Amino acid sequence: MCNLDDRETVDQISENIYMQYFLGYPSFTNEKPFDASLFVEFRKRLGLENLNAINEKIVSIKTKIESAHKTNKPTSTSSENNDKSDNGQDTTNEPEHKGRVIYDATACPQDIAYPTDLNLLSDAREKLEELIDRIYSKELHEVKPRTYREVARKKYLQTAQKKNKSRKVIRKANRCQLNYVRRDITIVNELLDVYQTNNLKFPLNPSQQKYLFVVQTLYDQQKQMLDTNTHSVEHRIVSIHQPHVRPIVRGKAQAKVEFGSKIHVSIIDGISFLDELSWDAFNEGSHMLDYIEKYRKRFGCYPREVLADQIYCTRINRAALKELGIKLLAKPLGRPSAMTIHVSPGERNPIEGKFGQGKTGYGLNRIKARLKGTSESWIATIILVLNLVKLAGVAL
Repeated sequence: MCNLDDRETVDQISENIYMQYFLGYPSFTNEKPFDASLFVEFRKRLGLENLNAINEKIVSIKTKIESAHKTNKPTSTSSENNDKSDNGQDTTNEPEHKGRVIYDATACPQDIAYPTDLNLLSDAREKLEELIDRIYSKELHEVKPRTYREVARKKYLQTAQKKNKSRKVIRKANRCQLNYVRRDITIVNELLDVYQTNNLKFPLNPSQQKYLFVVQTLYDQQKQMLDTNTHSVEHRIVSIHQPHVRPIVRGKAQAKVEFGSKIHVSIIDGISFLDELSWDAFNEGSHMLDYIEKYRKRFGCYPREVLADQIYCTRINRAALKELGIKLLAKPLGRPSAMTIHVSPGERNPIEGKFGQGKTGYGLNRIKARLKGTSESWIATIILVLNLVKLAGVAL
């Protein structure tokens, strides 16, 4: 909630007596509780599934608090009826539809530099030069191969520092850097062959091997786009340090393309649920029935009403919801004059407000975690904080 990074959080704990009291310290101390890098292990241990399970628990707590407020009785966990299953779903008769759900999706940009083909190729070339320095050995290799790194750097800066660059200039610079990358990949493979021939230990650690694979994939993608004169390729890499990040086309005025993950969120009575998180772009309208089934799994019944924007309102989804007896609150098909039901755009404000609260207040618009798993935990934790804030308001 304070929007602190890992190091600053550890510093705050060692300096703030109120935070130490909140954490259960018996007395004030200036010592740091642990190293800031331990937060990465926390995120790995929590994981996306565990955080979603906590969100599910918040719903039951919120329901008990609200029922206690209505009846003025303390909350209790009484035994369930014999004709009900563990999740509260009636096994004798199908439960009636209950509740309203609001659906929407958004992108969660990663904290990376804006990717351009020229910058990516330059980063890949510099990483290959580091690997060559790591692999080369005077005892095994006679002469260290030339990489022309200084010449390549100057040629890169000649184009990168220009204020106005034409397509022809950019294409020429990309081809030049692509040739240097191809040359360095060949050198790395030749140096590694010597280790294999002499049956020696592989000189690269897992992290360096990952960089080598990523750079080779990046080279293949950039070469394909350059040869075909296109600007898109499947599973395009936009960062060699975070190869799982993908471009998400949004079509917004401020940012037509964002680089990160895409999430789908549903709001039920003020509580947010993370239905889907993907690093590849997806059409949320085609997954709508899956989200409906997740609602049924959570609450034991289908929603009475679904509020969604235009991308969900396909004829297939309309027919499926009608068959399930679910009312779709959206713009109906047909001419505007034939409309009998008008849905106010303000009815979707709760989910837009949640996105705004998460992005402006809790950093959902700039995910600073670097690993794939920890980034997913970071996003799920923000959704958890939104629900805890809502739960605190209900308790008061």
